[in-house]
Amino acid sequence: MSSAESPVLSVRGLTRRFGNGCPSCLGEGPGRETTTNNYCPNCGTVHALRDVNLDVFPGETLGIVGESGSGKTTLMNCLHFDDLPTLGQAFLSSWKEGKENVFSASSQARRAIRNELLGKVYQNPAQGLRMGFSALANVAEKMICAGNRSVDSMEKKARGLLDHVNIPNYRVREAPSAFSGGMQQRVQIAKALSNDPPILFLDEVTTGLDLSVQARVLDLIRGIRSELGISILLVSHDLGVIRLLADRTMVMLDGKIVESGLTDQILEDPQHPYTQELVHSLL
Repeated sequence: MSSAESPVLSVRGLTRRFGNGCPSCLGEGPGRETTTNNYCPNCGTVHALRDVNLDVFPGETLGIVGESGSGKTTLMNCLHFDDLPTLGQAFLSSWKEGKENVFSASSQARRAIRNELLGKVYQNPAQGLRMGFSALANVAEKMICAGNRSVDSMEKKARGLLDHVNIPNYRVREAPSAFSGGMQQRVQIAKALSNDPPILFLDEVTTGLDLSVQARVLDLIRGIRSELGISILLVSHDLGVIRLLADRTMVMLDGKIVESGLTDQILEDPQHPYTQELVHSLL
């Protein structure tokens, strides 16, 4: 990765609050530091994301690691427009030359960005797939949302993608509800890639899968990144997944980034006490 490269995705000051906040948790005074987590005991506001900054560069996998409740999934939801932030900016190099904040775009423009420029694989396949529709229809749906109207070309591409993620051709007309968890995740990956997005969001994609299935899904992701040169933002609580896939890693705690660096550096020489605790728990 060259320092001269512009990021595919750049995020600045991303903040998401659930609640209105109060002077104690919004002010700059000492009251803001009276709690050690992201919950304000005075007003009940949850500060799910607090001033998060990140860049994802071409062909890079950026890992976000942290415990449950650290803000990883909220971050992903905001970037994919499943939720909207309270404050903050995000810029995509493939939209408006990376000069306009995507969160300021109209709802119609955000839908177009999501359908044409972003791909996401959810932890729960039921969030990313229509479980009663065929695998073929699920992949084609995203192409239709992006404006594709050629049935023949959509079916050809969908079959090719499903074959690429190792869904047998004789099962492409079956509904994902009849598939195993690992197969459902592979259909999600095919759907996420259907419009050749420059960046792919992966949200805890191996959670709940058997170890052997996890290994196959992770191998598939590594192969896709190698073949397509796609950028990936990966969130996980599993340092083993982060070690395998991520070039750089950011550590989240209570809605904040507490440490970041090259993955090997983070895992071999963690600096923040929380990161040290995470790494030692893996050993």
